[in-house]
Amino acid sequence: MAEARFTNGKNLGTGIGLRVPHYDHILREKPAVDWFEIISENYMVAGGRPLAVLDAIMDQYQVVMHGVGMYPGNGNGLDMDHLRRLKKLIKRTNTPWISDHLCWGSVDGSVSHDLLPLPFTFEVARKTAENLRIAQDFLEIPLAMENVSSYAEFTIDQMTEWQFLAEVCELADVGILLDVNNIYVSSVNHGFDPMAYVNFIPSDRVAQIHIAGHSRYERFIIDTHDHPVIDPVWKLYARAIERCGPTATLLEWDASIPSFEEVWQEAKKSEQWRQGNQLENQPGGDDAAA
Repeated sequence: MAEARFTNGKNLGTGIGLRVPHYDHILREKPAVDWFEIISENYMVAGGRPLAVLDAIMDQYQVVMHGVGMYPGNGNGLDMDHLRRLKKLIKRTNTPWISDHLCWGSVDGSVSHDLLPLPFTFEVARKTAENLRIAQDFLEIPLAMENVSSYAEFTIDQMTEWQFLAEVCELADVGILLDVNNIYVSSVNHGFDPMAYVNFIPSDRVAQIHIAGHSRYERFIIDTHDHPVIDPVWKLYARAIERCGPTATLLEWDASIPSFEEVWQEAKKSEQWRQGNQLENQPGGDDAAA
């Protein structure tokens, strides 16, 4: 069922995030970008420049919504007011699907504004899937859940992260937004094989793929979205495309944002794999510089 709902994503091509420093360039130059991803919560407002720019962008480009505030793993359920505002924006954008993160982030109305990892237990998977079914039914649009980067693990885990992601999405009958940079970040932080993760994920549920750069520190690497994509992440992306086919791909660059052209040229490196080129021809940055 998931594969049929995300068929359009196979032909969507390459996208980048719609970011404020690039507003004027995009509206003036009208670059040949396949699509833009927006952070939903940035446009869940009554009016002002964000919505005016969004409307102008939508006159010429496909927009796909990506959220950071659904928190389907919350133990006390979903914020229905948030979902109502989200649904209003969905109707405005005509997004083909909406994605968010497989995480939790609030308790009793207190919001962390962070993407907090979940314990990988069967009970948490079941409750999270229940929330996702409610959300998808209410929003009346396909959902895709993104794997988050993480920096701590729970001692009560009953399965691997990739098993948990697949379990939740199967129970909820939702798609997957596979972030291969997040896989790499978490694999270094927690010491697992990132290729095993990519090889396990049910390929028919992958609606979209994220690529990004990160920052390396003494003990951890952090998903900062402020560098070019490094070679090991490109290798994970190549394997994901090999398994999933030519899936809609989005480059995230959210801090120390360079020129529009630099971001777009980095994003377009993904096209060689979706066009069938071989892994040995990979582009990419220098792992030591990440």
